[in-house]
Amino acid sequence: MSISNNLKMIALSTTIALGLIVQGTSAKAAGTETLLVAGGCFWCVESDFESVKGVKEVISGFAGGTTKNPTYKQVVAGGTGHYEAAQIQYDPAVVSADQLLAMFFRSVDPTDAGGQFCDRGDTYRTAIFANGGAQKAAAEKAKADAQSALGKAVVTPVLGKTTFYPADAYHQDYYKSDERLAFSSVGLGVKKSVAYKRYRNGCGRDQRVKQLWGKAAAFTH
Repeated sequence: MSISNNLKMIALSTTIALGLIVQGTSAKAAGTETLLVAGGCFWCVESDFESVKGVKEVISGFAGGTTKNPTYKQVVAGGTGHYEAAQIQYDPAVVSADQLLAMFFRSVDPTDAGGQFCDRGDTYRTAIFANGGAQKAAAEKAKADAQSALGKAVVTPVLGKTTFYPADAYHQDYYKSDERLAFSSVGLGVKKSVAYKRYRNGCGRDQRVKQLWGKAAAFTH
């Protein structure tokens, strides 16, 4: 092989190597993992976790039921078996599953088996839907840590992987939407963001979390 061909081969190999390094770095930078939890009202879980550095997006929806592609009306009416759930999409290079799970327990009342705060019934119970053995082990550890910290029984179940159904567009980013509601239980013609704040305060979510967790509470408004 000529010197010229040798040089071309070296140049080509270098280019390929650099390309693989860049590709690997880009893949790592763009890496996304998910954590699926139920913490009562999904608007609130979305609002809380979208404030966390490293969380890319939180999608409100439903999980754990038997009806395929359920609507919001079907779920709240009961009988589908679904929880209001939130899919947390995050960058594991910035925030870990362990950190998110610790925050989750400290943002809800995991001692309440009948719902969350003013929202009662099976739809509003807490749960973690683990995706794989590693996530299940992390969730069980976070649950044990929460129980030890509270000195009370934690009833939040760690369940297996399940299908997640996103809620319709009306419910996504509700907490920060400027869309006005013609009628709501907290006023007429108010923005969704305003209605959300009034609902959250009236439901006593932050008050109860502060009472239960004190300074360890993850999110308070």
